[in-house]
Amino acid sequence: MKLQVMEKHDGEGVFPLFAKGTVVSNLISTEESPHWCSCVINGHATYIPEIYVVDGVLVKDYNPTELVVKKEEVIFLIEIVFEWLYVKDKNEKTGWLPASKVFSVLPDR
Repeated sequence: MKLQVMEKHDGEGVFPLFAKGTVVSNLISTEESPHWCSCVINGHATYIPEIYVVDGVLVKDYNPTELVVKKEEVIFLIEIVFEWLYVKDKNEKTGWLPASKVFSVLPDR
């Protein structure tokens, strides 16, 4: 699905891909993003959807990188997870964006 950004997003850094089965520690629920937790993965402090962790390990591959986008940029939806979107841009870069910064389902042309 093609979407358009309504507010720029700068992200919080670039992270590596963490493989399924990687240990997740210091898991703490966040108030600002329901169903997301702050955590530490391989020494990296980051955030994760609570459904991606079972018994302290990742249940799927996960990259917490937030995509840096400009207003009116076109992006493509990969997954929706608790008010955040996992998307890719026209250059095939992937990352997370808050759903509140995106609008308009655009026609696929």
